[in-house]
Amino acid sequence: MMNKKNLKMGPVGPEYMEQYNALLRYVFQVTDQELNSVGWKEKEIIRAKFPTMKRADVIGWFDDGTLVSQVAVYPMKVQIFGKTYSMGGLTGVGTYPEYTNMGLMHRLLEQALENMRKKKQYICYLYPYSIPYYRRKGWELISDKISYEIKDYQLPKKKWVSGDVRRVDTDSKELKDTYDRYAAHTHGAIIRDSLAWNEYWLWDRDDIMAAIYYNAQNEPDGYVIYWIENEVFHIKDMIFNNEEARTGLWNFVSAHFSMINQVEGDTYTDEPLAFLLEDAEIKEVISPYYMGRIVDFAAFVAEYPFKPDITEREWRFTLTDPVMECNQGAFLLKISREGKGWAERISQPCQDQISIQTMTTMLMGYKRPDYLARIGRLKAGEHIIDMLEDAIEQQTPYISDYF
Repeated sequence: MMNKKNLKMGPVGPEYMEQYNALLRYVFQVTDQELNSVGWKEKEIIRAKFPTMKRADVIGWFDDGTLVSQVAVYPMKVQIFGKTYSMGGLTGVGTYPEYTNMGLMHRLLEQALENMRKKKQYICYLYPYSIPYYRRKGWELISDKISYEIKDYQLPKKKWVSGDVRRVDTDSKELKDTYDRYAAHTHGAIIRDSLAWNEYWLWDRDDIMAAIYYNAQNEPDGYVIYWIENEVFHIKDMIFNNEEARTGLWNFVSAHFSMINQVEGDTYTDEPLAFLLEDAEIKEVISPYYMGRIVDFAAFVAEYPFKPDITEREWRFTLTDPVMECNQGAFLLKISREGKGWAERISQPCQDQISIQTMTTMLMGYKRPDYLARIGRLKAGEHIIDMLEDAIEQQTPYISDYF
């Protein structure tokens, strides 16, 4: 029987980088063959991760100096309906099997969330290895990924555009500038600094390529990141600021017609590709992608851009949270005519009820209040549902990153 008294929780410094990596590889069963398929060796991964880990908040449990359980939080920023939030990017979650069912991970997540709160990171993103597990801890789905396959004969015919497409290096400033222009007005997008870009490219192949669409004013309005293998054009990501940029980028993809027999790719918006193609009988698969979690509800809504209205709005409700005490209890949410929100605790009991999971997916725009009420996730009267429908912007998050 493992003696819990020997376990100590504390920060995981860079000197534990090899132990951190070994724990992840064991838990997720990453093999040498898988690493070699993307051109990695273990020492290279450690070197690549080292600058990122120096900036991260990493905590773990130690058994006599050996790291046995861990989480990492990256300091990131995201756009939420035009408002820039500091975000905690949760990753590196793992526990050796012999230390499971001891409550270690629950305590680490609780501490990680408290640390985020102190750093004013009021929203947290993660890529889930287990959706049910993270739902139990207060996270909820906030974005999707649509994977598609297009046969060569289904590719769109070339259309005239005023700009042009140019291939660039994947580490070029032009590519980063293109993303910055896109992310500045895209709900849910991560604002990528060097840490986020490092994670974005970490597991990609050496032969990955990029091409930018420049408009008539020579401004970058979109890009496609791709590679070609076995007569398949693989699209890692495609972004565009307008319809002309989208058309220009697909002109570029279609120009490879003689070299390929199929296009396979992923898109991270809520817009299926089929409707935009003349031959719409393509294969598309929608799968959940990222999860999110409000860390501190009152602090989050104080910065949240609700839609303006001609009157002030109020909502009294009970909020539940399986981990964060600051999010548990009865609240009064007030929204000013200008769309400024603030929440305060109240003592009287409330009939209306919502969980932090549902609150997160609702305020992030992934699921609408009316739908959440219909499936029993939001308990409130019709007038409150109507008010929330009017108060929350309609746009689902775009998240194409991986960390």
